[in-house]
Amino acid sequence: MSGPVLFCYDGSEGSRAAMAAAAELVAHPAPAVVLTIWQPAAVLLARAGGFGGGYLSNEGKVDGEQAQFAGEAAEEGVERARNHGYDASSRVEEATEGAGRRIIEIADELDARLIVCGRRGLGAVASALLGSVSHVVLAHAGRPVLIAPER
Repeated sequence: MSGPVLFCYDGSEGSRAAMAAAAELVAHPAPAVVLTIWQPAAVLLARAGGFGGGYLSNEGKVDGEQAQFAGEAAEEGVERARNHGYDASSRVEEATEGAGRRIIEIADELDARLIVCGRRGLGAVASALLGSVSHVVLAHAGRPVLIAPER
């Protein structure tokens, strides 16, 4: 595993704390990719049992806003990573089969040396309904994973 450190970043306090914890543990300078995952509204609604069906009438708009928010979060993460001494770039990805699975796929593609996640991100409701992204990554990644608490 000679690739970059992969930061799973959504702008939450948990993802910020995880990045700061990794900065104390990983030798610098190190290459890094700040990854922000977004999921289409239809995917989230389907996994939640289809509640809120009227929500889909604005699906394209909602998805566009989610993709834009993800891009902004990733750029914020790159700035933070650079402030911590990483040579960082951003990556935004859509996940249709779960954010944890998508993170693992990207980590494998990049041959990430380490996956860094916060314990709890912005999606508290989604986490309750769908399961913890960090738990999926920890359980299924075939590489080192750092999961840091929020504080």
